[in-house]
Amino acid sequence: MSVVSDDRYQLWGGCFEEEPSAVLRRLNDSLAVDSRLYREDIRGSQAWAKELHRSGHLSNEDHQAIQDGLAKVEKDIEEELTNHGRLSDPEEDIHSAVERRLHAHIGDSALRLHTARSRNDQSATDTRLWMLASIQRLHSSLVELVTVLVKRAQREMDIIAPGYTHLQRAQPIRWSHFLLSHTWPLHDDFLRLEEQRSRLSRSPLGSGAIAGCALPIDRTRLAKDMGFEDITPNSMFAVSSRDHIVEFLNWASLCSLHLSRLAEDLIIYSSQEFGFVRFSDQFSTGSSLMPQKRNPDGLELVRGAAGLMLGTSMAFSCILKGLPSTYNKDLQSDKELLFRSYDKLLDCLKVVTGSIDTMEVNADRALRSLEPGMLATDLAHALVRRGVPFRRAHHLVGAALRRAAALQLDLQTMPHCEYVAICPEFGTEEELRAVFSWEASVEQYTSAGGTSRSAVQNQLDDLNRWIQQYQAVLLFQENPFVDR
Repeated sequence: MSVVSDDRYQLWGGCFEEEPSAVLRRLNDSLAVDSRLYREDIRGSQAWAKELHRSGHLSNEDHQAIQDGLAKVEKDIEEELTNHGRLSDPEEDIHSAVERRLHAHIGDSALRLHTARSRNDQSATDTRLWMLASIQRLHSSLVELVTVLVKRAQREMDIIAPGYTHLQRAQPIRWSHFLLSHTWPLHDDFLRLEEQRSRLSRSPLGSGAIAGCALPIDRTRLAKDMGFEDITPNSMFAVSSRDHIVEFLNWASLCSLHLSRLAEDLIIYSSQEFGFVRFSDQFSTGSSLMPQKRNPDGLELVRGAAGLMLGTSMAFSCILKGLPSTYNKDLQSDKELLFRSYDKLLDCLKVVTGSIDTMEVNADRALRSLEPGMLATDLAHALVRRGVPFRRAHHLVGAALRRAAALQLDLQTMPHCEYVAICPEFGTEEELRAVFSWEASVEQYTSAGGTSRSAVQNQLDDLNRWIQQYQAVLLFQENPFVDR
């Protein structure tokens, strides 16, 4: 092992004579990952310096020097990341890098910043600040995707397409009804993410390494300065809990599952066998061998990402399940997994939004895919309306299907006399033929949540009101600390 070097700024090591081995540093150092938290680290340090000053543990001169110096450090780091994409600092993490840069700007006043603070509560605070800011981008992206789906559903209300169960043709539905069936889970994802905010918005700063802060600081005031709603109620809990990250990763895996199911439906519908949709060049790729191929790679990647998100969520829970109290270095992996899931999910939301916004829908192909057998349930309903018990009506329509197959006909072309022979309640020929209308079929389902025009419009009205409400909220919640 090498002797401790003077060119690195460490927040620990006073009693160490040697550097960690190179292999341990490769495993231990996190600057490449947590440099992403530089704004949050500086923001927390500014608030901490202010609280130290208020409580009489930092002079006016040192406080002003620290605040001015941190502003310069933020500018320096922003420029370096913009120009080079990474930091060249030799330090192990962003906390050490910020303090070393601060010391270079203001000298020994920087040595007072870490008074009564631990990297344990500092890192936990940085991560929560980053998550609070970044959730806003996910909220905005979800609203954007819901908006695109709602606009398409409104515009394509007149398109009638097959609805499927078990991937077999089932009943006619409005294409809009299909789109909205994928919109509501995303709406719920928005609400689930919002619901996490109250638990996330609790400041750990001032908890120290484990036992709390020995100086008379006001943690509540400190939390408000940073934009938190509350403080963590127990110092050991504050530095060891990663429940908020577990919640987020679980949420991200569920949201990506919803995106995956939407992607799968659209991938199937874009195949030549279905041909209901065609994706734009922006969200399709070709084959290196077969010139005619048009592949929905964007949505396939979204579908694959759901498995990765689920794996990440499970992996982090496995890390946590056997840890002793309180902080253990295993927890350092939280940010790498958090950032990975966040980045991938944000990209998936944008790919799905773009794919749906720019795709073409072939209404004629959807209509041609409807076949009379899909109106078997409508025939049963017609019998029920004439007093036939449903179980008997179901059996009678089944008999009609068998008779049509025997005659090599379908339900629509089978003669009226064949129906009457099975059951007189099938009615007159005019009454029977009235059943074979796609528009009449979907218009039966007027109950809330159904596929009739009025029921679909009610869904659209509810979603449009929700979009307007949350667009206004998001406008006022714009946060400059979002990592762009």
